[in-house]
Amino acid sequence: MTTPARTATRADVPTGPGGEADLPVPAADVARTGSGRLLTGAPGELLLTHDAPGGGRLTLRVLDPDADLDVLHDWVTQPGARFWGLAELSREELRDLYAYVGSLPTHHAFLVRWDDTPVALLQTYEPEHDPVGAAYPARPGDVGAHFLLGGRGPRGADLWGAVGPLLVAFCFADARVDRVVVEPDAANARAHARMRALGFEVADRVRVGEKDAVLAFLTRERAADLLTAAAEVSRD
Repeated sequence: MTTPARTATRADVPTGPGGEADLPVPAADVARTGSGRLLTGAPGELLLTHDAPGGGRLTLRVLDPDADLDVLHDWVTQPGARFWGLAELSREELRDLYAYVGSLPTHHAFLVRWDDTPVALLQTYEPEHDPVGAAYPARPGDVGAHFLLGGRGPRGADLWGAVGPLLVAFCFADARVDRVVVEPDAANARAHARMRALGFEVADRVRVGEKDAVLAFLTRERAADLLTAAAEVSRD
């Protein structure tokens, strides 16, 4: 298995391999201003609520690198998160890395909870300001996304069936977004199955930094039914 390079603009930010939902540390020439098509807010801010199938409420908040550090560290050090590539970072390094990413206008991270239980991490980014932008011709309406399922949800729940549509709907929240782009490690079969379940279409096998990846896209048109279903159970 190969892993992607993660090049940061600060020398004190750890670098190393990434994978399933590679931490989208930007390329060295990342712009300091974003396009505005990525929805975000202050650390810990509630941005979306959603009625979970079978009961309960899903919430999506801006990741807080301090308050959410215990959750982050527990998740990235689990064997199932090996493609994430952050298990060797100390707690302080992990916190600093996410704080740095959160300071950028082109890269954001969010924590999803099912009621009070953390279940998933979403990261969004502008592909033109990320290493993946060198692997394909990025469009102005593209949003890159990485997903990590860290929790299990209620007993018997279809976690990805509940969380996946919520994350896609969030990525398309801005009308300027035309496509969601993912590039899981070529060896990550679970990530491939999840993206196909949401309707992503595989385009190419590409090289992203040091990683062999599978590039896939979900257009707004192709996601129309999923977005309609998500909107019907969303709450303000």
